Amino acid sequence: MKTHVENVRQAKIITILAVMVAACLMSVNAMAMAVPAAGSFAYDLYDIGVNNILLGPIGFIAGVACMVFAAILAIRQMILPAAGVVLGGAFLLKANTVVQTIGGMIS
Repeated sequence: MKTHVENVRQAKIITILAVMVAACLMSVNAMAMAVPAAGSFAYDLYDIGVNNILLGPIGFIAGVACMVFAAILAIRQMILPAAGVVLGGAFLLKANTVVQTIGGMIS
């Protein structure tokens, strides 16, 4: 026979699990921002920030510098930080693909 404390504990666990399942099943509306068209709102900011800086020579040099820094970290046996720097450098070098595929999520 279960005691009152065990019944209350089991009821709390079941309630918490039910709330977690309900939270996982709820959906949130989200939409990805598309690349702005020329002449639209904030296109100039997008053009300077993404096209001229991120996809331009500054982004390329930053991506190459990240790869060189990751090689130095790997030589010093700092593998985990080197892996993070390689991922960041790869995102900088392939920024045009990342910007087009991911976009910004607004919920």
